[in-house]
Parts: sequence; structure tokens; C-alpha cells
Amino acid sequence: MIIPIILSGGSGTRLWPLSRKLYPKQFLSLVNKTTLFQDTILRLPEEIEEPVIVCNEEHRFLVAEQLRQINKNSKGIILEPIGRNTAPAIALAAINFIHKDNDPTLLVLSSDHLIKDNNAFHKAIKIAEKLAEKKQLVAFGITPKNPETGYGYIEVDKRNSEVHFNIKSFKEKPNINNAKKYLDNENYFWNSGMFMFKASKYLSELKKYEPEIFKTCEKSLKTKYLDKDFIRLDNNVFSECISKSIDYAVMEKTKDAVVVSLDSEWSDIGSWSSLWELKPKDQNYNVNEGDTYIDDVSHSYIYGNNRLISVIGVSDLIIIDTKDALLVANKAYSQKIGSLVQKLKIQNRIETEIHQKVYRPWGNYELIDSGIEYQVKKIQVKIGSKLSLQSHQHRAEHWILVKGKALITCGKNTFELYKNQSTFIPKGKVHRLENIGEITLEIIEIQTGDYLGEDDIVRLEDDYHRA
Repeated sequence: MIIPIILSGGSGTRLWPLSRKLYPKQFLSLVNKTTLFQDTILRLPEEIEEPVIVCNEEHRFLVAEQLRQINKNSKGIILEPIGRNTAPAIALAAINFIHKDNDPTLLVLSSDHLIKDNNAFHKAIKIAEKLAEKKQLVAFGITPKNPETGYGYIEVDKRNSEVHFNIKSFKEKPNINNAKKYLDNENYFWNSGMFMFKASKYLSELKKYEPEIFKTCEKSLKTKYLDKDFIRLDNNVFSECISKSIDYAVMEKTKDAVVVSLDSEWSDIGSWSSLWELKPKDQNYNVNEGDTYIDDVSHSYIYGNNRLISVIGVSDLIIIDTKDALLVANKAYSQKIGSLVQKLKIQNRIETEIHQKVYRPWGNYELIDSGIEYQVKKIQVKIGSKLSLQSHQHRAEHWILVKGKALITCGKNTFELYKNQSTFIPKGKVHRLENIGEITLEIIEIQTGDYLGEDDIVRLEDDYHRA
């Protein structure tokens, strides 16, 4: 039995400002109408088991909603209280399911990759499965197409067949000179970050080479408890775990690692320049998305969804415009955007964390305007959903209903609200908003008060078990 393990803990900082901590790239529709996360699920062979998802706790509702949108289920969604890289994430899945399913074969996949040829992907899985049954740890390698500096590389040694190879060493993301050397040498593959092995084999190697990671993950799962479809872990226990990738923890040390060649166009879409490579272009090699006007522009990526973007007489630029942040960069510097985001985080810039449009399990809200002691939001609530029963210590709220039908709780009173009607929620008053109509509920919320932060919420009841 093959169980896919989908790792969805990344933040995709190099695709900022479109990708952000609370809504990273795997949940965006960057290439297809479906998201990268959804594409990962949809390309799985039909005959294998439902996937296990390992994700950040703060992304749990995004995962659940995106599964629902494509009518797919999972064997479980394991929530990491804190990110500790891939070795612990895989260990959590392996330990949790090895007892339930005897000793399954794990197909470890990242949630944010593009694979163009599904048939080639399925073929590589079948080859890797046979090797995994022989207690091999399989890494999927991609034949380099260009001297890419944004990927790690795998150097292979002895050729076993036309499709799998013994691993000699792993290489970090190289500089351009080394990348060119790797490209000219047929013994190098791109490290895709995808793997296959028996759960027991991975755990035995992890226990051998990184016993503390194994011990902490095992201890963490003893504290697990179910919350709807989510498997929760104790934060204090898991935070003790060492942060280390599977490459460093196991694959570089084990004597039983091999590479299976995946013969498909592949990308981890790790930068705007790599996304530019994948996108359809005009006659001047530009990618234009949104409302744009360009004149004498070439080899550029221009994106906007908020307003007209006019560009004249430039080349090799990345211009990404969102409602609250604008990025302008030379395409050759796209790998440095992650460093930019880290510097912005040090400055506590909220633009690294969230978009103006923020998604919640019940729907979403979008900041329209703000000023001293006020802000205006547009709130959308899905059919049949409701916000928590809550109160605020520092703000009052005025709700104007513009679409749908709502059930309002305000103190001891409960009443319905219809289009063009409004109501006032005083500071400190317990309240709730619920969609009881047949379409998405939409309201305009005007907040006033001396503090308007999202942490000014006291939840008394919540369908989604939020604190």
C-alpha cells in the first residue's frame, strides 16, 4: 500500500508579495485554475491511498477548504504547532500510520511543485515502489535543463540501470559557475524534494542517525488528539524537536539511498523568474497578468489585480502589484526576494504575514479603508457558516448588509437582517453573525475604537475550535 504524504508547511517568501505567511504559494492558482496544493492531490494515481497532509496549524482551514473544493478526502491532517523542516514532518506521518496500516510505503511530496507529465510521474512511482520494497530510500531526481542556482543537486555514482542510480552526495544550491559544471556532467540531478520508502525503513534510519528527532516525534504523537479532521500535537513537546531536512538527517548519511529519474518538466516555482519561464509570453517575451499597458517592454513579468499598471521602455523586470504592496525588481535578482522579506519581518511589517483579503474557515474579510480609531472591512460569509460567538473590549462595530440574509445575535437579542439593513454592535456586547440565506452573505463592517487589532476577540463559542 502506498500512502502519499503531502508536506505543506512552506511560506514561499520568494514569491512575495503574492505569497505570504498566512496564504503561501501552494494555495495560490499560479499556473492552472486549481492551486498548486490541489494539483498535487489531483495528479496522484487513482489506485493509491488517500493522502496524509502535514501542514502548519495556521493553514489548517485552507487545507480543508481546498480539499473540499476538489471533492477529495485525506487520511488525516497533521498539524505542526511550529515548523521543524521535513525530517520531523515525515517522521510524524510515518509513526502515526505505521501501526494502523502495518508498514505502508510512503510517497513524500511537496505541495507546491509543478509536474507537467503525469504519465512520467506515475511511471517513476512504480519504479520507486519496487525499490522501496527492497528497503531502499528513493529520491526522485530531475535531469537539469539549465544551470539553475535555486535548486539543490544530487550527485550519483554507480549506474544501476537506465532509471535509478546510487547516490554519491547531495549539493547545496550552487553558484552559477558550479551550476554550469553540474549541467555539463551527466552525473547530476536536480533534487526534487520528493521521496519514497517504507515507513519502517525511514524510521529505522532516522533513529540511527538522528535519534533525538525520532524520540521527540514519537513523544509528540503520544500527546496527539483529534479535532474534527485535524490531528493536533502538544506545542511544548514538539517545539523541542531539532529542525532538520530529510536530506541532512537521513539521505546524506544512509547507505541505502538511490535516485529514480523523473522524466518530466518540473519546477518548484521557487521564484518569479522560474514562474516567468513557465508562463505563456507575448512576442517580446513578457508575461502580463491583470490590467496592464506596456510599450517597448521585453522579458518582463507584470502582474496586477487592483489597478492599471503602465510600463514603458524597460526589460528584465518583475513588477508585482497587490492592494497593499508593490514589488519592482530586476529578474536576475528574483532569488533575493526571500532575503527582502526577512528584512521586512524584522521591521514587523504586516505585509509579510497577511493580505488585505484574509481567509477564515467561515469565509473572508477584506480591509477597505482605515484611519485613526476606525477601519472599514468587507466581510463574506459562506452559505451555512457563522462567525464565533464573541465580544470585543476595545471596539464597536456597525454592520451594513449588502447581499444575502443574516441571523444576528447581539446580547440576548436574535434577529434577521436583510439587504440594505444595518445594525450596531456596542463595545463589549456578545454577538454573532450567521449566513442563513442561499447565497454568500456580504456585509460592510465599520469598526471604531481605541484599538482595532484582530487579537481583540473573546470567543465564547466557536464551530472551528479556535482560542
